[in-house]
Amino acid sequence: MAFASFDSRRGNAPTAEINMVPLIDVMLVLLVIFIVTAPLLTNAVKLQLPKVDAAANVAKADKIEFAIDAHGQMFWNGEPVDRAEARRRFAEAGRQDPQPEVHLRADQDTAYRHVAQVLGDASGAGLSKVGFVSEPEAP
Repeated sequence: MAFASFDSRRGNAPTAEINMVPLIDVMLVLLVIFIVTAPLLTNAVKLQLPKVDAAANVAKADKIEFAIDAHGQMFWNGEPVDRAEARRRFAEAGRQDPQPEVHLRADQDTAYRHVAQVLGDASGAGLSKVGFVSEPEAP
């Protein structure tokens, strides 16, 4: 960084010197701040926290295994159901607290409209935890 000089005897030639004084001032101020604050960070407050002997009571949500075969037949936890019965059960499951997870397993040859109808029914009942179950490809 070059600065012009106001000295008329030297001419208008710029000088290539950087003024280091402000940089050193900032560095020294930061050094003083770190020296003052470093001992404060090592102190800890001693607390006597209470001991808990009971486990937390966490309600585990149920899961619904919903399957659709290649012909569009629907199964609720292995039990064959029609679409009206599935809607009724989805509505009942949507009112539960906590809401169950829906694991949707569809055959590879299933028409997508069957899957979309089931997703729409589950969403309409207020179920938001829907997962797709698939088979990994063989190497």
